Amino acid sequence: MIRVFLVDDQQMVRAGFQMLVDSQDDMQVVGQAGDGAEALEKLTVTGADVVLMDVRMPRMDGVEATRLLASRGETPRIIVLTTFDLDEYAFAAIRAGAAAFLLKDARPDDLLQAVRAVHAGDSVVAPSTTRRLLDHFASSLPEAPAPARAGSDRLAVLTDREREVLVLVGRGRSNTEIAADLVVAEATVKTHVGRLLAKTDSRDRVQLVVLAYETGLVGS
Repeated sequence: MIRVFLVDDQQMVRAGFQMLVDSQDDMQVVGQAGDGAEALEKLTVTGADVVLMDVRMPRMDGVEATRLLASRGETPRIIVLTTFDLDEYAFAAIRAGAAAFLLKDARPDDLLQAVRAVHAGDSVVAPSTTRRLLDHFASSLPEAPAPARAGSDRLAVLTDREREVLVLVGRGRSNTEIAADLVVAEATVKTHVGRLLAKTDSRDRVQLVVLAYETGLVGS
């Protein structure tokens, strides 16, 4: 059973998410909070696997709550829920430690699939909505020569092939798509992705995407 915790300052929104989550045989809402501070307090004593986190809330927003949760070490996986006019908040939350982000008006099936995906240890970076958001983020990143971009030193240890894979990951390509692009086995791609995570000290695939944008490999 996937234990889901809801964080949103609108009670009606939380009620809608609870109805959706509790309708699934493999999920259950185990707690709710109206802001980030309340979520941190409740998650200290409430076991949860996945948190659905709004970004703009009173007292403490979702970005700070995500950062503080991630700093605890073993934490639930966080899905940030956003709208197009709050892109910068979602990007900040991803950098703070969120495993995925979705638009608030995403289809119910997409939300449920995202919960299952992050619970399984994956990161949601492939949907077209995510690609559009990443493109938007790239245009808002500060301009700087590639070597001076944040995190560029983390690329120095990569092989040429690993850089190629990182570029494709940054473009939202799945392992299957990357294997087809590079004409290699999917197992080989998985090996490269694993090495990328280790060499760049990235927690998951989402952080690899952010790294690719921040260093100018993608979207520059």
